[in-house]
Amino acid sequence: MYTDSAYWHNKLLDFKDKSRPLFVSSCGTYHLFTCPKLPTHRPRGRLDWQILYIASGKAHFYFNGVEEIVTAGNMVIYRPKEEQRYYYYGIDHTEVYWVHFTGNDVKNIIRKYGIPDDVHVIHTGTSLEYKRIFTQMIQELKLCKEDYEELLVYYLKHLLIMIHRLINVKPKGKNHALMEEMNFALRFFHENYNKPICIEEYAATHHMSVSWFIRNFKEYTQLTPTQYLLSLRISNAQTLLESTNYNVTEIAEIVGYDNPLYFSRIFKKQSGMSPSDFRKQLQKSVTPSQLN
Repeated sequence: MYTDSAYWHNKLLDFKDKSRPLFVSSCGTYHLFTCPKLPTHRPRGRLDWQILYIASGKAHFYFNGVEEIVTAGNMVIYRPKEEQRYYYYGIDHTEVYWVHFTGNDVKNIIRKYGIPDDVHVIHTGTSLEYKRIFTQMIQELKLCKEDYEELLVYYLKHLLIMIHRLINVKPKGKNHALMEEMNFALRFFHENYNKPICIEEYAATHHMSVSWFIRNFKEYTQLTPTQYLLSLRISNAQTLLESTNYNVTEIAEIVGYDNPLYFSRIFKKQSGMSPSDFRKQLQKSVTPSQLN
């Protein structure tokens, strides 16, 4: 298992801060590979708020005693003093990012960004931008440079703004069957992203026209099916570069590219740097204190 986390002044216990509107207290990530199970159960919840982003795989959450399997491309929000019970399994290769936050105006801020009081699971789709925001929060909270607390709030609000925009453009008046169709497609893509997937064949197999499927999929995720698959591949490649010793050729094959040179070109176009430079950048950002 790969883990990376940061806590304000190394305070591992949760706390409530009423001195400011919004304050980020901790954040981190877990990537399960060989760890068979990672359980969390807080019967009385926490004093702060929490958002979790499922970037890969899936997680098993319990809300009011009822299990809900939350797949990649969703975020979960917990409010203060709510029971928290969820499980990650190594067989699912779960990758999750999380942030805890507090403040004297959090409830109004959350409402401002369109998240209803009774919602726990928010469909956001997968995005390299989400991972970038969480990674930046982790680094800022570790390094504690000048004005880092203010910057952490900025990153969290950036995340909330992205969620708000997605909520506002969600399809209106769509029937339940259509939403299930799009969710099924998302699950299929996450489970098979590293295999050859023909969008035309997928649509035909599920008795949909290609144009109808692409239009509704984009309305639901803000990306075309091809763009979504590309995002999955690059996102998982970044995770492998960060948390394993596989070379670029091996990673290219794992995420579905037979030609490592083509993979490197695509990766650079999406990430702004080559896979090798991406890994070097990560290694430079890790200081000895972060390894303890």
